[in-house]
Amino acid sequence: MTANPETSKTTKKSVSRRRFIAAAGATGVTAGLSGCASMFGNGSDTGGQVGSESGGTTVVWGFDATVAQDHADQLRTALHEKGGLSDDIRVEFQPGQPDSGKRRSTYNRLLSSQETTPDMFMMDNGWVNIFIQRGQLANLSEVLPESARSTIENEYFAGFTETAIDPASGDLFGVPLYPDYPTMLYRKDLVEEAGYNPTEENWATEPMTWKRWSNIAAEAQEVSGVDYGFTTQWDIYVGTACCTFNEVLSSWGGAYFGGRENLFGPVGERPVTVDSDPVVNSLNMMRKFVHDESFDGQFSDYGGGFTPTNILGWIEDSSLAPFVDGNAVFHRNWPYAINQAASEFGDDLGTMPLPYGVPEGEAQFPGTGGSTSALGGWHITVNPNSQKLDAVTQVIQASMREEFQLFLLEVEGWLPPRASLFNSETASELEPTGDYMDTLRVAGENTMARPVTAVWNNQSSKIAEQANRAVGQEVSSAEAMATLQSSLEETERSN
Repeated sequence: MTANPETSKTTKKSVSRRRFIAAAGATGVTAGLSGCASMFGNGSDTGGQVGSESGGTTVVWGFDATVAQDHADQLRTALHEKGGLSDDIRVEFQPGQPDSGKRRSTYNRLLSSQETTPDMFMMDNGWVNIFIQRGQLANLSEVLPESARSTIENEYFAGFTETAIDPASGDLFGVPLYPDYPTMLYRKDLVEEAGYNPTEENWATEPMTWKRWSNIAAEAQEVSGVDYGFTTQWDIYVGTACCTFNEVLSSWGGAYFGGRENLFGPVGERPVTVDSDPVVNSLNMMRKFVHDESFDGQFSDYGGGFTPTNILGWIEDSSLAPFVDGNAVFHRNWPYAINQAASEFGDDLGTMPLPYGVPEGEAQFPGTGGSTSALGGWHITVNPNSQKLDAVTQVIQASMREEFQLFLLEVEGWLPPRASLFNSETASELEPTGDYMDTLRVAGENTMARPVTAVWNNQSSKIAEQANRAVGQEVSSAEAMATLQSSLEETERSN
């Protein structure tokens, strides 16, 4: 099983992720979506015809391929029984392509040709903004009732919802379905052997500084004798740009484009800030972790040399393997890794929010600083050409019911988009994820989205390359970021 930050599909026991290469997408299995008139394969989740047996309305929902094919009847029943959807409305789940990039391209072709079906989509939060900027989605601020909009605004994870909002108008174009974000996994037995007490110190919910964490990682590795103190991902691929580097620089108070408010543009009008001190410092810290490098005493009180150079060629699964095999103390990854690691270590597995470089109040750029997790996950969006908007609105409201969201958590392993449900009985009883819901809730409250615009694919490859060069000691961190500064400024101007 592979893992990547651009796509996700979860089951109760595991989350399957597929590698997504920065510019072109993965080369995985293609299914479901192809052509134009026959864009959705066989036409429905069960081969049925459009139109319900009762003579009511059928809403077609472009959905996750595996779930649509394997669990359509369960989902449909849950929308009615747990979501309160009217019996006059039938939902058909159309399987989309497993690869997120290819699904995005197909949705773009479909919407550009003003097709009326599917009526609604399951869209990756990483590219919803591009569809918003193109004017290809229905404005849900004009479609959903005020009560639904208020629920989203007041109860959902704000950082996740922001990826479905038009930054210019503030209008809502997507309803969060389920988020995804990483945490720090660690071996409780190894850190306890080194003299630490994670339970008493509330590691599960109280983020610590990178400085303290690095000393723990170095000491625990030395005491335990395992190969690595820390494994993570830093290959030249989209995951470094969107996620691991994004997390580290944000936790230092740095930003790609001057802060959270500029994540989604406007392209060409926002500042490029990758050559700033916080960003350079974050890379120097990573060099300290890998090479135990000295920077005129700046990181002299940090632990160093406990992270292998292998991270320069590792993505999700390749970095997870040493941890699951018992050869690392700490490991950064997405929730699917919790399931795999828990099966190996049981109660000896711990999770914690990602550490931080500077507190939020001391960050140079707005909306940065503090513990920061990258953001994955999927939204519900609506085809503006649909002829069934009233029924679509009812399906969306059914999907927002707490009972339905807990059903998705229990059956598919999809994390709910509202923090309150992480404390529910259903969440706590979910094995093995239920033991780690407190950490996942805190991480969900401290996410940073990738800065997706029409030029992001081009920018992400440049970012990953220079971040990799810096940590690989090919050039200094300052030189790598100066090069990146020029490249990003050029892409901003070219748009």
